[in-house]
Amino acid sequence: MRAAYQILFVVLLFCPAIFLGQWTKEVDSLINSADELPEDTLKVARYGTLFEKLMFTDSERSLTYAKLEFNLATKLGYKKGIGAGTLHFGTYHENIGQMDSARFYYQKAKKKYQEFESFKGELFVNHALASLEKKLGNYDSALRYHQSNIALYEHPEIDKSDLKGFNKIGAEYLGLAEIHKAKGSYNLATREALRALRFFEEIKHIRRTGNSLKELGLIEQKRKNYASAIDYGLRAYTIYEAHDYNEYQSHTAIDIGNSNLALKKYSEAVRYFEDALQLGRKFKFVDAEAAALIGLGKTNMLMAKNRESEEFLTRGLRLHENLGFKKEIASDLNALAELNLQMDNTEAAIHNTNRAIRISREIGALHDISESYRIQSKAFEMQNNQGFALNAFKNFKSTNDSIFNSSKSQQIEELNTIYETEKKEQQIALQEQDIKVLEQEASISNLQRLLMGIGLLLSAIGIYALRQKMKRNRLEREKVETELAFKKKELTTHALNLARKNEVLETVKQKAAALKLEPNSAGYKDLIRTINFDQQDDRNWENFIQYFEQVHKDFSANIKQKYPEITSNELRLLALLKMNLSSKEIASILNISSEGIKKARYRLRKKLGIATEDSLQDLVLSL
Repeated sequence: MRAAYQILFVVLLFCPAIFLGQWTKEVDSLINSADELPEDTLKVARYGTLFEKLMFTDSERSLTYAKLEFNLATKLGYKKGIGAGTLHFGTYHENIGQMDSARFYYQKAKKKYQEFESFKGELFVNHALASLEKKLGNYDSALRYHQSNIALYEHPEIDKSDLKGFNKIGAEYLGLAEIHKAKGSYNLATREALRALRFFEEIKHIRRTGNSLKELGLIEQKRKNYASAIDYGLRAYTIYEAHDYNEYQSHTAIDIGNSNLALKKYSEAVRYFEDALQLGRKFKFVDAEAAALIGLGKTNMLMAKNRESEEFLTRGLRLHENLGFKKEIASDLNALAELNLQMDNTEAAIHNTNRAIRISREIGALHDISESYRIQSKAFEMQNNQGFALNAFKNFKSTNDSIFNSSKSQQIEELNTIYETEKKEQQIALQEQDIKVLEQEASISNLQRLLMGIGLLLSAIGIYALRQKMKRNRLEREKVETELAFKKKELTTHALNLARKNEVLETVKQKAAALKLEPNSAGYKDLIRTINFDQQDDRNWENFIQYFEQVHKDFSANIKQKYPEITSNELRLLALLKMNLSSKEIASILNISSEGIKKARYRLRKKLGIATEDSLQDLVLSL
């Protein structure tokens, strides 16, 4: 597959070797011309161009030209060159993983550009800061920087004289796509990434076309469409490889490796992770090196190569700790803990998950917290420590519920965003139609032609408005259906959690009863009383009824009105039957035996006057 894409790219771009040779000649030519130039602003600009040519292929060499650029600009008092040199210092530090230094230089460059009102310079710095904040997981800050740039590009009253045809708004679309992807809004992410791809293909910007393809691959990966993700990734990888965009190539290799890992294509995964590792080491892309090591660690773990896996994971974790990437650190610790379980080292697994939980709570990484508790529950169970295992399991379920709630809220928010966007687009379209009407009124003198034109226009507007209304109605229906599904999921989750809790407590109670026969077990009666109290706690039922009434409105009131002799316990049974749960699940939730359920169903049939041949379940579902 990879070879096929390379052949395709050769056909499209004639020959990568030609471009590599041209690029090398171009760099050599720039160096020679820079040496021959006098010490003026043109020489400063030439140094800046050399930095940009080398920043993704040779970090240390690019720094040399950033220093020459900054020092000469300072000597000449050339403000624009000072700003550009400072910005390039930030880019260098970001490329080698020194994020605090990168932010310092970016903020410093922004002040310089604002001092002499360089619109173009401010755009560059805002985009660089957005990229940095995204890497550090500060999505709201990154979003503000991208939106600020889009507003600057589109604002009609801002003086844009220093742009001279410059337009990189596609990069802001791509930045928005990355943020929406990180927040789980995949439809919005895809829309923005496609806008970016179309923009860069139109202006024939090769590297950013690759970036757009890379982002589309990552979105597909999040959607678990791994084959599609690999296709997008290979298209981007081929572009980066042909043009020596080494940093992007290394990260794309990691993306392709992760997709192959998800498809259990371990040899392909290893090949791309090793490719990324070599590039990261050669060009000092520390974040790529760390991610490649973690990828190799996870792959070796799945291949049951525990020692190799532990070595890769430990080295990757150490690099992430040096970079200060908290989310990656937490994820690495969970991967190590999973390996610890595979090696029967439960104490190490518990220690690593405790560290991961502390870090994940600092940054609000719910998925990593959930994974930590899942591993902890398994570790305590392997130690036969049922109490701690139960507590970890409860925390795991609680965190998963929070993730589910957050995910559904995000989906609803995404639908709202699409809905509002559709409304704005309709308003813009109607305004454009109004303008056309006015133009026609000014140009058409014949009244009959004018009326005919307006009639046709109104018909077109009516059809368009009808289509837009249908779209909005569809979005509104989807929103309502999503909310209802959300509530149903909450109800089912709550009911099954009740069943699971009672099953676990019953198991613990049986083990506690067994302690009676052992010495020094005087506290077993208190333990059983506590468990019995927990199993009979009505607060859980109050919460359950609240969820139930949100989905099945007035169910209890209608039952009591139609069958006033129904008891509260029988009403509980009816509610669980309404959810179409199995007898085993109902027995666990009500904390009674299967035989008790049969008797309860018999008494309920009798009280409701149901004939022997009729179905109790059908009657309840129809209520």
